[in-house]
Amino acid sequence: MSKLVEESHQSDPVKRARLRWRARRGLLENDLILTRFLDANEEILTDEEVDAFSRLMELSDNVLMDLMMAKKEPEGEVDLPHVHALLARLRVA
Repeated sequence: MSKLVEESHQSDPVKRARLRWRARRGLLENDLILTRFLDANEEILTDEEVDAFSRLMELSDNVLMDLMMAKKEPEGEVDLPHVHALLARLRVA
């Protein structure tokens, strides 16, 4: 029986580069917050945190900014405990 093992974010340089690329946003404020966060934390992010970060990157810039500034809370597909935890870290970054 063969078992596929997906590489973790930390062990795959392509996944790490893709995550950083996705953090580049059209809204400068988002770009600055996310880039600074990755600069300080990318090496220590867990795969669960990477999943939360990836989910946030799917959102529009305005929605993302509202979440990071605590003007709104996550809804729908991003209303998950690990997304809330990552947002708490982003809000103090």
